[in-house]
Amino acid sequence: MNITQIILIILIGLAGGFLSGTFGIGGGIIIVPALVFLLGMTQSAAQGTSLTMMLAPVGILAVINYYKAGYVNFKYAILLMIFFVIGSYFGSKLAIHLPDKVLKQAFGVLLLLAGTKMIFGK
Repeated sequence: MNITQIILIILIGLAGGFLSGTFGIGGGIIIVPALVFLLGMTQSAAQGTSLTMMLAPVGILAVINYYKAGYVNFKYAILLMIFFVIGSYFGSKLAIHLPDKVLKQAFGVLLLLAGTKMIFGK
């Protein structure tokens, strides 16, 4: 890992945690596309790494399958895990102060943007 990758992983972890805390979404909706588009990981590697980061809540069996197939990056997953926790704390602090309508609209925009990028992106 180089410094650029470490900084990107930290930012992805913070953003995933923040948006998870803000919108109650799984970190995968942010982390998987970010690992693919910002760090150039394959979809399978991004999913395996994201699952490893969320090992306890997702379940160890899925992680074992991705690990056996060679799709887990433990260094990325550990950094993501640390900064996901920090981001989720601050995201939840914001979310509890937003009106429900604003939160719902922002969540809808987030889903549209992520889905559009996944469907039509490189």
